[in-house]
Amino acid sequence: MENIKIGNVTIGKGSTPFIIAEMSGNHNQSLDRALAIVNAAADAGAHAIKLQTYTADTMTMPGVYTIQDEGSLWKGRELYDLYTEAYTPWEWHKPIFDLAKQRGIIAFSSPFDETAVDFLEELGAPLYKIASFENTDWPLLKKVAATGKPVIMSTGVTSLSDLDESVKILRDNGCTQLILLKCTSTYPSSPANTNISTIPHMEALFNCPIGLSDHTMGVGVAVAAVALGACVVEKHFTLSRAEGGVDSAFSLEPAELNALVIETERAWQGLGKVQYGIQKAEEKSKFFKRSIYVSKDVEAGDLLTEDNLRVIRPGNGMAPKHLDQVIGKIAKVQIKAGTPLSFDMI
Repeated sequence: MENIKIGNVTIGKGSTPFIIAEMSGNHNQSLDRALAIVNAAADAGAHAIKLQTYTADTMTMPGVYTIQDEGSLWKGRELYDLYTEAYTPWEWHKPIFDLAKQRGIIAFSSPFDETAVDFLEELGAPLYKIASFENTDWPLLKKVAATGKPVIMSTGVTSLSDLDESVKILRDNGCTQLILLKCTSTYPSSPANTNISTIPHMEALFNCPIGLSDHTMGVGVAVAAVALGACVVEKHFTLSRAEGGVDSAFSLEPAELNALVIETERAWQGLGKVQYGIQKAEEKSKFFKRSIYVSKDVEAGDLLTEDNLRVIRPGNGMAPKHLDQVIGKIAKVQIKAGTPLSFDMI
């Protein structure tokens, strides 16, 4: 399983978790706000900012559907109107990409149809994201794969057989660098339906790096996912949930994104390897383990007993495991209280 390299950034299990800040529609139709989100993502330590490239007309038609789901954040919204509010104007992509480059983070996008791929190619997009709802759109998959760029694909709302077919379509059409993201396509998702235990299974099944597209609140699920092998974490990102927006309710704010960056890296560093025994870094700590000390003055020839011995810190004396062996022995020499006991004294 090969790591993926984009510029100076390596994505894979041997590298720091790759954190993607998903802007989605959180720009609230303001370019200034979109650029502020890029700056905030860079300040928080994210490795990438991700956009979505579509228009309401490339997604649906006016009047065809109004969301009725009682549990949806967008209940009562007409689908076309929702996409009109959430889409990122295509003329904004270049200034957003340019600012991201200035700030040292990667900008890329999810194309939602073939025209979006052509547009993103003109911008020099370094990789592509396939959204869960597009992961069975074979013409789109073929178009993206043919660019030869790395592909990150979310796996929400997809059967295993459909996912297997989609991975094959990508690989058969030129995609040699693929990352799959475990994803639950509900907004927000609950931790209970995120099922991150799938991550190592998915890695073995598809033989590629695996990450998490996380729609849960907070950062706990994402940190746990890294512990299970996720090398990419994607989270929706906004400047302030209180300021509203189509995706703001389940998006991280800047301080939370920074915590995600820090805590996922800590979790990744903590994975290490199978290790037993005293590590080099622990050598000094051996001093603070317990050992056998003489607790009362003892004369040569006196009997060593539970009354004149104690097991205390530090560890300069005989190890506690020798206590039963020492009790009942005769002291060879005079020993002052507070002296660590050694074998040459008995």
